[in-house]
Amino acid sequence: MSDTNLSADDQKRIAAEAALAYIKDGMKVGLGTGSTAAHFVTALGRKAQDEGLTLACVPTSEATDKLAREVGLTVTTLDDQPHLDVTVDGADEIGPRLTLIKGGGGALLREKIVAFASSQMIVIADESKVVPHLGNFPLPIEVVPFGAQATGTRILESGKLFGCDGAISLRTDEYGEPFVTDGNNLIYDWALGEIPDPDGLGEYLSRLPGVVEHGLFLGIAHAALIGKADGSVDTLNH
Repeated sequence: MSDTNLSADDQKRIAAEAALAYIKDGMKVGLGTGSTAAHFVTALGRKAQDEGLTLACVPTSEATDKLAREVGLTVTTLDDQPHLDVTVDGADEIGPRLTLIKGGGGALLREKIVAFASSQMIVIADESKVVPHLGNFPLPIEVVPFGAQATGTRILESGKLFGCDGAISLRTDEYGEPFVTDGNNLIYDWALGEIPDPDGLGEYLSRLPGVVEHGLFLGIAHAALIGKADGSVDTLNH
């Protein structure tokens, strides 16, 4: 193992494969969004086929829904399955006490709804995602289109209350147009560098009219599986 030097993508893959240990026959499973979650969805499809598992899966995005169907998983919705056994998803940052920043892929609203509906959330990531404090990755904040510029101003003002200072920008797509989420909302990315009080900031942002959801996932994750360059997988708990 000492000669192993896995790429970040391979680290994601081995973390995703390790998460299969949490899946049992008959479970209702939330499926995350993003490159790491895609590894898990693909691996879960193989496991379900090889072992004849009966699973009901709730995707957190249209992209994940499409992939899940392609690999043969049974897709359902939270309306039909309001209580899930486990959600497996990636993260953009993993800080102390399993605090997370998510939303780089633009699915943070659905990801948080599905995670809250689950008995446990398992995070999978490569080792670069583990950080001493949250904030180096820009914080995604989903907002409704109406009054979006004014909402952005309110968001910036809120930072001063919690020792946060950084530029905010409206996310754009590959064509330079505003990025639109699956819920037809917009996303601001807030480059803070460090968030001294994630709990206080998250609670305040949740109360701002116009903010649909923010990418601070606090007190939600139960464990994180971290794929490492040497080929091992570390488990982080609270």
